[in-house]
Amino acid sequence: MGDGGVYIKKNASDANYAVKQSIRYSEYVSWLYDNLKNLCPSGIKQRKDNGQRYFYTSPNENLTILQSMFYKNRVKRVPKNIKEFLRSPLTLAVWFMDDGTLDYRPKDHCAFHLCTNCFSRKDTKLLIDALYENFGIVATLHYTLCRGKRHSRIYIGAKGRGKFINLIAPYILDCFKYKLPKYRTNPQRLDSFTSQMTSGEARMI
Repeated sequence: MGDGGVYIKKNASDANYAVKQSIRYSEYVSWLYDNLKNLCPSGIKQRKDNGQRYFYTSPNENLTILQSMFYKNRVKRVPKNIKEFLRSPLTLAVWFMDDGTLDYRPKDHCAFHLCTNCFSRKDTKLLIDALYENFGIVATLHYTLCRGKRHSRIYIGAKGRGKFINLIAPYILDCFKYKLPKYRTNPQRLDSFTSQMTSGEARMI
């Protein structure tokens, strides 16, 4: 669901995974590679024109199975059994680092969005259900206008943000810390958010 992709190249029997990011997120590319390097035929590469860093795995039959579940006719979709995949806080954090945004105004407002622009309303609701059933995170379906077309996205507001940030904060890499809200001692509208955080978690972010 993030910025990487699983592809089956022409004349290939199995799929491979590829990820690319701007140089700003080099830390993230290195972290992903360290966790997948046993599947990679070579190391991280860098484009000369824009500095973008990328790597890819070798074709793998397990990736082919995943590709068949998440893609139909080359279109990305959410499988009906997404709850089986979206189970750990680490998985949730990776999704947020890839596709999440923060809507934060000091002493006034704090919410998160998970961009699901390429998914249908039905697919997005599957993800919302998985967030609630697996993590207890309350989220709702919102829409955003992009290039004259409405796209669905997941909104995590007052009812879900405390639990959401407590789960993902320990895993967010430094290059993505800007997506976490700054801690404030007395924003009235954020009381329900800050009260769910321990003092250690508050210092961390």
